[in-house]
Amino acid sequence: MLLIYNNPAALAALSEDETQAVYGRVDEVLAQLRASGELVGGEGLAPPSSGKIVRVSDGVVATTDGPFAEAKEQFAGYVSVDVASEERAIEIAAAWPGIERGAMEVRAVMGSADDGR
Repeated sequence: MLLIYNNPAALAALSEDETQAVYGRVDEVLAQLRASGELVGGEGLAPPSSGKIVRVSDGVVATTDGPFAEAKEQFAGYVSVDVASEERAIEIAAAWPGIERGAMEVRAVMGSADDGR
């Protein structure tokens, strides 16, 4: 799993042309991953400000509006790939468009809710 972290302020500072160029390169990378059979799926997330966090304390449910992280970079989406090695996943992450303004975490998926693990 490739977890995408973006700095919303850095992205907002891009011109319309720069933004379109980044998303165009994302489309190109995803097309390459589809063609190689490595793309499993992925989605972007709504802005952190639209999120909610849910906590339960002593049976009382409390929700808080986002964003939540005390960091410049926020979790922005994910790309799920089926690759031969961690090195390949790192290679994809290092080539991700806009990586110089954010980060991408590479982490193995241990199982899904559907498979009972």
